[in-house]
Amino acid sequence: MGRPRTTLPALTVPLAASVTAGVAVVVLRRQAAIARRRIGKALGEEVPDADRVWRARYPGDPLELLVLGDSVAAGLGAERRKDTLGARIARGVAQQLQRPVRLRCAAVVGAESSALRTQLDGLDDDYRPDVAVVVVGGNDVTHRVPVATSVRHLVETVERLQERGSAVVVGTCPDLGALRPVPQPLRALGSRASRQLAAAQSVAARRAGAHTVSLAAVVGPFFVSSPQEAFSLDRFHPSALGYRRTAAALVPSVLVALGERAELPPGHRPPDPLAGTARRRWRRPA
Repeated sequence: MGRPRTTLPALTVPLAASVTAGVAVVVLRRQAAIARRRIGKALGEEVPDADRVWRARYPGDPLELLVLGDSVAAGLGAERRKDTLGARIARGVAQQLQRPVRLRCAAVVGAESSALRTQLDGLDDDYRPDVAVVVVGGNDVTHRVPVATSVRHLVETVERLQERGSAVVVGTCPDLGALRPVPQPLRALGSRASRQLAAAQSVAARRAGAHTVSLAAVVGPFFVSSPQEAFSLDRFHPSALGYRRTAAALVPSVLVALGERAELPPGHRPPDPLAGTARRRWRRPA
């Protein structure tokens, strides 16, 4: 008896799928190599030291601002310390409150969410920031860290900061689809993965009592439409103007977290991922 005629097609379909998947992996690996060559390390890993009291001429005790996270949080790409993300936030908050702001930036170039624990461990035990800003996630995406793992580290950080008496603002993962040096379809996959992580970060952080800012929604369009102005030399990290726009997206939420503003202005209100669900609210310890 001859073999059923369906045997060959039945084998051909999974074989073709396997070959297609294999080709896709090869293509994506080559594109990742191309992106690494294009971006390189033109900026190195040194960032301007912006830790100081900003707007010291204002009256009153300095408000304590802590910044944690990756190279964007650290300010890689800024040539002057006043143009780093932390300094921009500090200056913006000081201007709004007419009060000096002392910046402490513990962010590290190349950090993933798992490194937030080490950044916190490096702080003095008696350090009590009034507000902390966390920007992290891009390296988790490029290094394919599972979303659940990234989010777990972020929530642990939020909770530890709250134990120190700090209000917390999380700038969720930027949209990696804005990175022109990354070829397609790798760029589209990066965009989807970064947005998925950002959504998960927003939900988890807000449930833990933090305030969140969707950098992809609020400032992402500027990086997509004006890459020459938004990015620095390596076309990966923000320029001085890019940091200015990113800080402007974060400052309103910092003011809300501090209780200095009742609500966010128009354009800074992304859809609430916790609509209809219970939320744990942060309270400053007595």
